[in-house]
Amino acid sequence: MKDRVQKTRVLPCLILWSICLIPFGVSAKTIMIVGDSLSAGYGIQPQQGWVNLLQKRLDQHYPKQHKVVNASMSGETTSGAVARLPKLLQTHRPDIVVIELGGNDGLRGQPPQMIQKNLANLVQQSQKAQAKVIVFGMKMPPNYGQAYGKAFENNYKVISQQYKVKLLPFFMQGVAGHKSLMQQDQIHPNAKAQTILLNNAYPYIQSAL
Repeated sequence: MKDRVQKTRVLPCLILWSICLIPFGVSAKTIMIVGDSLSAGYGIQPQQGWVNLLQKRLDQHYPKQHKVVNASMSGETTSGAVARLPKLLQTHRPDIVVIELGGNDGLRGQPPQMIQKNLANLVQQSQKAQAKVIVFGMKMPPNYGQAYGKAFENNYKVISQQYKVKLLPFFMQGVAGHKSLMQQDQIHPNAKAQTILLNNAYPYIQSAL
């Protein structure tokens, strides 16, 4: 009888102890990156890219809890992503959508108003699918002119404020303009730059978990 009482006391303690091992406030999330060549890992090995490094860091901090889906494409524009996003949302059902786009639009001289309209469309689709949204801002090279560069950069601020989404002001911070961190074309970051890109992105993604 005494042994039975001891066992009944031990069982609740074991259950309580196992519950304490579960991290509070963190549930499994699917994070989908919708980007261009900066996130697709153009010119480097896929495992070297910041998106793959993101999965590794999440696995270290939250073992087997979060899945990263890289839906990025080299050369992707905001228009192309608008067309692709419905199927991506339906297929992967992400909890968090990271939008890293606009750079190719800007390099092609697309009107800032059109870029902003497409970014808004991407945010709206994602929010309608019940996903949290994070937008990565970009900047234009100086040779595109101050007026165009300012209008382009302002798009991200407008979208962030209008739809109340988190904004990383400049994804390439600490990388752009540093020749040792860029590939020969001086447009795409090299393998050494990927950890910097991850460190730029990670606080925003972690806070959304």
